[in-house]
Amino acid sequence: MARFLSRIAALAVLSCSTSAWAGASDPQEFTQIERGRYLSILSDCASCHTVPDSGQPFAGGRAIETPFGNIIAANITPDPETGIGARSDEQFDAAVRHGVGRDGSKLYPAMPYNAYTKMSRDDVLAIRAYLNTMTPVRNAVIANTLPFPFNIRASLGVWNALYFKDGEYRPNPAQSAEWNRGAFLVDGPAHCGACHTPKTALGGDKADRYLQGTYLQGWSAPDITGDARLGLGRWSKEDVVAYLKSGHNRVTAATGPMGEVVALSTAKMTDRDLAAIAAYLKSLPGRSQAPSALPADDPAMVAGAAIYRDQCSACHGLEGKGANELFPSISDSSMVRSDDPTTSIRLILRGARSVQTRSQETGPGMPSYGKQLDDAEVAAVLTYVRNSWGGAAASVAPMEVSKVRSDTALRPD
Repeated sequence: MARFLSRIAALAVLSCSTSAWAGASDPQEFTQIERGRYLSILSDCASCHTVPDSGQPFAGGRAIETPFGNIIAANITPDPETGIGARSDEQFDAAVRHGVGRDGSKLYPAMPYNAYTKMSRDDVLAIRAYLNTMTPVRNAVIANTLPFPFNIRASLGVWNALYFKDGEYRPNPAQSAEWNRGAFLVDGPAHCGACHTPKTALGGDKADRYLQGTYLQGWSAPDITGDARLGLGRWSKEDVVAYLKSGHNRVTAATGPMGEVVALSTAKMTDRDLAAIAAYLKSLPGRSQAPSALPADDPAMVAGAAIYRDQCSACHGLEGKGANELFPSISDSSMVRSDDPTTSIRLILRGARSVQTRSQETGPGMPSYGKQLDDAEVAAVLTYVRNSWGGAAASVAPMEVSKVRSDTALRPD
């Protein structure tokens, strides 16, 4: 996975360096294109609109998994027939910030217009100016592949009434400029809530669980509030910045969907913006109440301790501290103690390789133990690490492991 992420990142850099400013002789036009390039990074456009290893940046065609079925990302190159080349500025802005298609139909919120609405029209037109410098690619995309009744777009009027608040970000005068910049980035272009805020049965955000973690595409996206047990409460501001910049810090490493976000988006953000994101996230109040840790003589704890010593301690250490920016610290990991252990289970069953970035050129990997450990053994070792070294979390049941094993068997790495 790290190899294809690095190739996609290289493609994005190449496209910027060779074509982004061709013909932009007017300094004002140059400034707008450069602004749009950076806004496209903040908005992580490449993750959805570029098929990995395709060599066609922003040409669309990538399947976006939702609980209701897959939606295919649109072609946003300047091709006039299959891309955005023939769209007016008004039509482009309507799609990005208001969820309205070229023909007036409502877009599915897999395109996060409910977050992008916080950008200004000038922001969106700057992105358009940058996309206009891309090589046009003829790639007709049929976006709506949802089954009945979700393929009926008229129902999105109800969704919008419930979950969409149109309008640009308005700074909070009671907060600092850094905090407001972070709030704008997190809630706006970076659209963090799309992955980290739990959803209702209709796919809308649960406002009372803002950024508190949820299940997504075979992974559990963690709580990223300032919660001390489940979120970023025990991370310093510098920890958050390091993670977003390099994909690694003293606690953990990015892999899976977040690895792609780091490679294509956050690793290319300015340090100032990363610091603003960190300040904002750490300011958000936590909500968890720590359960009581299981006793050391609990059968699952005894079995898990033995498995941990045999299989895990060589990299993560007997005390779970790992190795700084190399092997994650299990003892300090809030993700390990998450209410939803899906990601932890998946990592043990399938293994993973952490993201490669400019500042972390080696992406350390974890081997798969899916054939070596049965469901009861995976459950036991996770129960042990979740309740050791001062931590406390619910035990993991073998049936939870069975469910993740079945689900991941149908998914690519």
